[in-house]
Amino acid sequence: MSEVDPHLLIVDDDERIRGLLQKFLMRNGFLVSTVRDAAHARRLLEGLEFDLIVMDVMMPGEDGIALTRDLRKTISTPILLLTARGEVEDRIAGLEAGADDYLAKPFEPKELRLRINSILRRMPEVAEPDIAPKVLKLGTMRYDIDRGEMWQGDALVRLTATESQLMKIFSATPNAPVTRTKLVEDLGRDHGQAQERAVDVQITRLRRKIEADPKQPRYLQTVRGAGYMLAPD
Repeated sequence: MSEVDPHLLIVDDDERIRGLLQKFLMRNGFLVSTVRDAAHARRLLEGLEFDLIVMDVMMPGEDGIALTRDLRKTISTPILLLTARGEVEDRIAGLEAGADDYLAKPFEPKELRLRINSILRRMPEVAEPDIAPKVLKLGTMRYDIDRGEMWQGDALVRLTATESQLMKIFSATPNAPVTRTKLVEDLGRDHGQAQERAVDVQITRLRRKIEADPKQPRYLQTVRGAGYMLAPD
């Protein structure tokens, strides 16, 4: 994280929860803005950039998953979803929509803080210009390892914090498989089948951005019995 306090946006229709989270997170070194619904969040995001969005799923009107899915069309700001629904399928739905993490209510504020810090640590740091940057070519795409940036021609491809971390992991050992267990560990997640399924979802999302045909991946391959492998040109 940078020397400037990270700026968080809390989106929750419960005024009491908004107030409690704002006080707790501000005591722990964050700048915090709060809004009560998706409409207010959209208006605020038009004029401000945030380091991370903490969003409730169950809100009147547009819910958190729908808002996450729509925001992913234009921004890559990390999103942590909060919800009373803690079933695996609900978590997967949130990740498929583009969320970086998912925390079921009720939760300990300390766990929320730890998860926020974990997500922010995954964000790629802006690197100084390099005379000979290391670049991996993936068909029409190119990935700048030093900057943690994906490009298609002159257009920067938006990657979420988790997608950026996955590319960093894979680019460290191109053409070598990485197990799902190691991916879970390197992403700072708890071990378990549910987390491995979550990794599969993140891989699917990343393939949609780098593969001409995500159903028949050329560059982010599945290696039977060994995990996943990045195979650049």
